Amino acid sequence: MKKKITYKDLMSFNPCYYPEELGKINKRKPLTIPEFIHQYRDRVKNKEDIIWVVCRKEYMSERDMRLFAVWCAREALELVDPDPRSVEVCDVAERFANGEATSEEFTAARDAARAAARDAARAAAWDAARDAAWAAARDAAWAAAWDAARDAAWAAAWDAARDAAWAAARAAARDAAGAAARDAQIDKLLTYFI
Repeated sequence: MKKKITYKDLMSFNPCYYPEELGKINKRKPLTIPEFIHQYRDRVKNKEDIIWVVCRKEYMSERDMRLFAVWCAREALELVDPDPRSVEVCDVAERFANGEATSEEFTAARDAARAAARDAARAAAWDAARDAAWAAARDAAWAAAWDAARDAAWAAAWDAARDAAWAAARAAARDAAGAAARDAQIDKLLTYFI
């Protein structure tokens, strides 16, 4: 595995923008992985780009990439009330990366986790449909109580403003959480190279 990243290496990955857009780049001097991360983590447009470059077979062993993926999954599971099948697949994947579980055990745990994801998606869809139906019924009852023309205009404006405010708040929270998560992921990646 390579211990350094060169400009030529970076270009061979076909990035979606020219690295020069990040500022001055020494095309002749290879950087160690930690040097690369420290130099560019706050200059890239999207911190996922650092992860995209570093999480490659050229720089990380398959074992380290699996362990990093397990770490990321466990971090995500801390944000929800996880299905035990999702926790189990993390445990088995970690054991598999360390040579302590068979591929059959890993496949079985992965299939169970996929079933858990399908179950969660189905439940979320039903919840969303139920919530939408209740909201529509509530809005219809509210609108009927008022003068039709005036209330329809007011409700539409209010709903649009409320929806826009909630969407903006959710987007801001998601962006902030995403940025914090990417920083944590980059910090974790550094531990594989230091």
